[in-house]
Amino acid sequence: MIGPDRIEADYLIETAFDPRAAAEIMAGEQSSGTFRPVPGETPELKARAAARIERLEVIGEVSAPSLPGSGLPKSGGGLRQQARVTLSWPLANLGPSLPNLVATLAGNLFELKSFSGLRLLDLRLPDAFAARYPGPKFGMAGTRDLSGVEGRPLIGTIIKPSVGLTPEDTAALVAELCAGGIDFIKDDELQADGPACPFDARVRAVMNAVHRAADKTGRKVMVAFNLTGEVDEMRARHDLVLAEGGTCVMASVNAVGLSGMIALGRHSQLPIHAHRCGWGALTRAPLLGWDYAAWSKLWRLAGADHMHVNGLDNKFTESDESVIASARSLSDPLFPDAPMRAVPVFSSGQTVHQAAGTLAAAGGPDLIVTAGGGIVAHPGGVAAGVEAMRAAYDAAGQGIDAATYARDHPALAAALAAF
Repeated sequence: MIGPDRIEADYLIETAFDPRAAAEIMAGEQSSGTFRPVPGETPELKARAAARIERLEVIGEVSAPSLPGSGLPKSGGGLRQQARVTLSWPLANLGPSLPNLVATLAGNLFELKSFSGLRLLDLRLPDAFAARYPGPKFGMAGTRDLSGVEGRPLIGTIIKPSVGLTPEDTAALVAELCAGGIDFIKDDELQADGPACPFDARVRAVMNAVHRAADKTGRKVMVAFNLTGEVDEMRARHDLVLAEGGTCVMASVNAVGLSGMIALGRHSQLPIHAHRCGWGALTRAPLLGWDYAAWSKLWRLAGADHMHVNGLDNKFTESDESVIASARSLSDPLFPDAPMRAVPVFSSGQTVHQAAGTLAAAGGPDLIVTAGGGIVAHPGGVAAGVEAMRAAYDAAGQGIDAATYARDHPALAAALAAF
């Protein structure tokens, strides 16, 4: 159990040096020390401000370095050990500040010559962070209230083509999707405020289509408008979406950064759909970067209500095991009295075939699935694509094999054959 005045982080390291000595280098580099003792770093100062090694477990050996550029001890040798290390820092070193937390936990570590691998696995924070960062304002409950979808996943899609459509083209596609029974629509991350499809014009045109559909169905489709930009731009774009009756906004978190997301989270009166484009650069190498469990906690604290976790059988390099772990990590409470859970968003090559596995991965129906071609490319059209996806998740929720369920659901049968 972490104390009220300390921050903890878990790492996977690989080093040719003694693992404890290497961990001491990490601790010194990221707190009071440097590569050699300096005047002023007294025992009293170190006792007050130095990072501590809380746990260290050697887990194996490798004969070759996982990453280039690492060094060897003066005694030579090429054998490298991998270990799990937990470090802790006094909260007093930085205070409850997310940007400075990143500098502390993931600053000048990944480039240290002592390591041929270093990865941040998880982190635990004292309650002072919960007091400063309230986290998601809506989560799953608020998303269900605004979308009118209860007891099942939200079936969603992405505006495609990603770019190239005018505001009027986009609105026409949205109208077709709304008529087909879709629950959730999002902008592609590449579509923000380009001259060919200005944000303001797109929001007005799309919300006009959404309102017209809601007048017929009694349910307003949730649209996540991509407002990614500078802080003042994001605030103004959020205010336009809110004024037009929209119910969701989207930001590319790596692009806007922590300070941008914190500012948006504090300003927003709508759920924030967090897109993780660029995530692969932080995680693709197994012995470098971040695990999703650690990285996503930053954005949950900053106010992300929905977070992308990739999808099963996806088009990218991520394994299903990693996707499942990412999705489940979003339900792990950050603090006992402030869980700050976020909604997992499954995407990337999703069709009716992944429904049962996705529902099992999420541990229940509290999720959003966004299928592009898996809905709009259905041979029976958009409405059939929505019907098929919903049927696939209904079958999974009832524990019925999709092929069996498809006997009485022609749209699902067509999708199973087409995809």
